[in-house]
This record gives sequence, structure tokens and C-alpha cells, in this order.
Amino acid sequence: MLFREEGSGRQALRVLVTGATGFIGSQLVPKLVEQGNEVYSLERYVTGRYVLGQNREVRTVFGDLKDFFAVRRIIREVQPDVVVHLAAISPVAYSYDHPQEIIETNLLGTVNLAECCLREAPNFRQFLLASSSETYGNGPTPKTEETPQNPNSPYAVSKLACEKYLLYMSDAHNFPITILRNFNTYGRTSNTHFVVERTIVQMLQENAVRLGNPKPIRDFVYADDHVSAYLSCLEKPKKSIGQAFNFCTGRGVSIKELVELLGELTNFKGEIVWNTIPARPLDIEVLVGDNSKAKQMLGWEPKHRLEDGLKLCIDHFKNHQ
Repeated sequence: MLFREEGSGRQALRVLVTGATGFIGSQLVPKLVEQGNEVYSLERYVTGRYVLGQNREVRTVFGDLKDFFAVRRIIREVQPDVVVHLAAISPVAYSYDHPQEIIETNLLGTVNLAECCLREAPNFRQFLLASSSETYGNGPTPKTEETPQNPNSPYAVSKLACEKYLLYMSDAHNFPITILRNFNTYGRTSNTHFVVERTIVQMLQENAVRLGNPKPIRDFVYADDHVSAYLSCLEKPKKSIGQAFNFCTGRGVSIKELVELLGELTNFKGEIVWNTIPARPLDIEVLVGDNSKAKQMLGWEPKHRLEDGLKLCIDHFKNHQ
């Protein structure tokens, strides 16, 4: 359990999560609640998202991260001990055509949130940033935390800019940051935009599978292991504050190999059609990480082999067709 000292007793943390309704946030929040923490979800109000009479285990605060005054009000009211900042526009392909939106949402939102925590929450303890392995771009592999970062998409540029701003705040104000460079995560339950889920759904529907470039090599992390990365950082703040960590498996698989494996697991006998999605202006040929630092400092390591995680994904979509 995560604790803060208060007087002579120990009390659970007050945790503000952005992006709590998203892919990782929706799985992380229940874990934080189970541990007895007081959890707040910072959300933009979306008509139709909230069901009448819905029982929610978290307290919801509404605001747009791009609105500094709204963010300041929220931080003043909540007084979080910890922020887990997951909210972002994350599809890399989308970012090439919408760079202004990506920079405004991802970078300005992060700056507003961190600055308000610094200035409006005197007992603030830790700011966790969901960064990305995309910041490394092409170059030496496997990627360590010391590998030069060479972003080659507006999304990756926005995430590296977030990292650099938080590192400045750490140096200038001793602001307690932790940066998580997460590699390609799979295990979504509804969003089928990404390659693993997209392929599974098409195979289970026995359609022709239409995909993009088969050549890139990626390091795939199952969602549960991604969630445990945040918990590991929160459970060991003395070791995680001021640090950046890769969260990955260290195993590289080409998109072609991934699809062939999914074909075996689903017994798919149909056609696979490549290069049906517009090519990106730039892409990363090989993106495989080294997780030695997270293992040594945090005791974190992935629990799911790729084959086992893919079977769990397939079972989910079989049961929800």
C-alpha cells in the first residue's frame, strides 16, 4: 500500500490521475482504490460518458489541461500528494497531420499541471509522467535510458519536450518527477486502432486482415505489466524520484512475426494484406528496450510472455464479439 506520514499515523495517499478513463488509467485506478488510496480522476466533460446512477469509486474533477486557470483551481481543491499523468493524444500516425493539437494538449497540458502542483500543493510528493519509447527514434538498440533521444514524430517530440520541462523543474525547484518510457503496450478491451487488437478482431471475424508495414520490430508489453510499472514507481519513491525508466520486455518481434503468431493462436486461414494503411512520413525500424534499470532499482519485470498475453487478448475479444 502507498502511504504518507501525517502526524503520528500513516494515511493513504491522495492521488490525482489524468487520463483515468483511458486504456491504462482505467486499469490502474482500481488498483489504487484497492490499496485504500483517495483517488481523483481529472477529466474533460464528455456528453454521454456518465451513466445516471453510476457508482464510481473515485472522485471526478472536471477541467481541460490546456486551461491553466481550471487546472490551478483543481490542484488547489484536491491538494494531491501524487499525480499520475496519463492523459495525452497518443496515436503516432494521427500526430503527423495534427501537430498543433498534439503539442498543445501533450506539452501545454503537462506544463500547466506540473507548475500548478509546484505552486499550489505545498505537500506534493511525486509527479509521474507517462512518456514513451517513441522519444528514442531510430538509432542504437536495445534502448537504455542513456540512449540518445531522436524523436521522429510530433507525438514523440511532444513527449520529449514534456520530459525536458520536468527535468528543468527537477533541477530548478527540486520538483519530484518520475519519467516512465513505456514501450508498445497491448491488451485493450475496446479500442481496435492498434496493431494487436486490430489484427485479432479481423482474424476472429474471418475477414481479410488489412494492415500496414510488416517490417518494423517492436517490444510488446502486456497491459497488466504496464500498470504494475506505475505501482512500482509509487511504492518506491526514494528510488524512483528524479529518474527515468524503460518499461519493456527486451524481446523484439517484427509486425509480420506478430501477425503470424496471432494467426496460429486464432487458427486464422484467411488472407493477410499488407501496406493497406498510408505509410508514415518517418518510422522507427527497430524499437526494443533494455529494462535492467527498472529491474535493479524497482524490482519491476514483466510477468507475461508475449504468447500468454496475446492469448488473454484473444479470449477477451472472443467473449465480447
